[in-house]
Amino acid sequence: MEEGHESEIWVGYVDWRNRPAKRNRHGGMLAASFVLVVEVMENLAFLANASNLVLYLKDFMHFSPAKSAITVTNFMGTAFLLALLGGFLSDAFLTTYHMYLISAAIEFWGLVTLTVQAHLPYLKPPTCTTAATKTPCQEVTGAKAAMLFAGLYMVSLGVGGIKGSLPAHGAEQFDETTPQGRKGRSAFFNYYVFCLACGALIAVTLVVWIEDNKGWQWGFGVSTATILLSIPLFLAGSPTYRNKIPKGSPLTTIAKVLTASIYNTCIARAPSNAIASMVLSPRNRTRRREEEVEEEEKGESKSSIETTTSGGLDFLNRATSSNPSCQILQCTIDEVEEVKIVIRILPIFSCTIMLNCCLAQLSTFSVQQAATMNTNVGSLMVPPASLPIFPVVFIMVLAPLYNHAIIPFTRKLTKTEMGISHLQRIGVGLVLSIVAMAVAALVEVKRKSFASRSGLLDSSHPLPITFFWVALQYLFLGSADLFTLAGLLEFFFTEAPASMRSLATALSWASLAMGYYLSSVLVSIINSVTGHSPWLSGSNLNHYHLDRFYWLMCVMSAVNFLHYLMWASRYRYRSVGREV
Repeated sequence: MEEGHESEIWVGYVDWRNRPAKRNRHGGMLAASFVLVVEVMENLAFLANASNLVLYLKDFMHFSPAKSAITVTNFMGTAFLLALLGGFLSDAFLTTYHMYLISAAIEFWGLVTLTVQAHLPYLKPPTCTTAATKTPCQEVTGAKAAMLFAGLYMVSLGVGGIKGSLPAHGAEQFDETTPQGRKGRSAFFNYYVFCLACGALIAVTLVVWIEDNKGWQWGFGVSTATILLSIPLFLAGSPTYRNKIPKGSPLTTIAKVLTASIYNTCIARAPSNAIASMVLSPRNRTRRREEEVEEEEKGESKSSIETTTSGGLDFLNRATSSNPSCQILQCTIDEVEEVKIVIRILPIFSCTIMLNCCLAQLSTFSVQQAATMNTNVGSLMVPPASLPIFPVVFIMVLAPLYNHAIIPFTRKLTKTEMGISHLQRIGVGLVLSIVAMAVAALVEVKRKSFASRSGLLDSSHPLPITFFWVALQYLFLGSADLFTLAGLLEFFFTEAPASMRSLATALSWASLAMGYYLSSVLVSIINSVTGHSPWLSGSNLNHYHLDRFYWLMCVMSAVNFLHYLMWASRYRYRSVGREV
């Protein structure tokens, strides 16, 4: 009777009241569905402002085009980088459930701050019309600038916490010990990207139109109301969630293993082959068995981590060497293997940064390019910030098609659960980013050619060329984002140790952050290196050399892809795709 009772409980999970989670009541697709709907609203609130923010800073806060671009990339980069903090706190101290609620409240107050500033004229710099007043526009400064950046970075903090907890919270609802649970989790990640696209679609159409035609106070207001409504919607799913119990700081484990390895190496007197043999000695095998027995007595499942003492990173094996003089650095074999897994996924993480640097252009220079072109479609004037509608719609079509047609077909073809491996999906995205940057460079050459032939190089009037040309780079980069983001989220979640999954999943967003920061750094370096005639400086985009910038990024992306192939070909999956 007692054993049957134990089998009904999700070991290591609790419900929202901190009681043991039950198999017949908690988890599954119903619980994950609440997460997916909340993600639509959260991404709507974030992208409604981020996609158009570069024009708000330029037209209302009077930043230059280059400074507007850098400010946006820094803002978005910070938001995504803070996902690491959200993931860390979820793994170490808070559940993903509580992390979302705290983060959503912080984002809400940040949006309230921006809404108030956009609504009250005396909190913004004076309106200027240079041609009429002959007075240069004054960039926002002082307390007004402080209020702007306080609002922006409160939003960044909230978004980071949400991105670091919400996808992991949804993925945790599935039982990874069954084929059905693993397939459900894979479907969740595909539909998570689909829901990101749904929120983005509303953001770049309805909300951007409101910002451009009704005022930014209304645009910020819609985002504020949306994130506020997402909180009770998330709470409505509370009875269905299972929440993983935090197991302490994963960074502590990493630091302990690395320190123990270095320490034991420094004091070692035996040859390296003797040290390596300690890992497989009878004493260590006995220790390992004692650990397994202890886990079974606690009701925990056996470790899913396979010992990989012959698979590289043998230096870390020395962390398991017994040393009575320093008990605090005693490490188990599982702890060593967990750190090895984390180290092995880091090169894959680093190879996706360049792709996200390319994606950063969709929120900065691509929007400004479209703003110089004819954005009319018949009698309708399309806001430049609505350009992401092209990749968004493509993702919304491709994501269900991928999940219900492509994956089942490839599963039959490859006889594995994954069908297309995570690393293959990421590789496809990297190739598409190379194509996207080449297309972007060619489109910019065409745009400036029209400006020159029309005599409008020095004018701010729209060019006689349709903005649909810029949509091509959006389409390729949007496709790249679909393949890479979904692949990265699932790759990091499935490969990472259970105690580090929120933090590992947050690496997907940290890659985005690094990409945005890299974009800012590249702009600064290029302007510095190109000297008296900088490529990306001035108030008129027609005087920029964006085509050269895009060609440079194309070459850098190609080199990055070769770097990725080297690491991907060497990577060994922790959980090899099972036969179906």
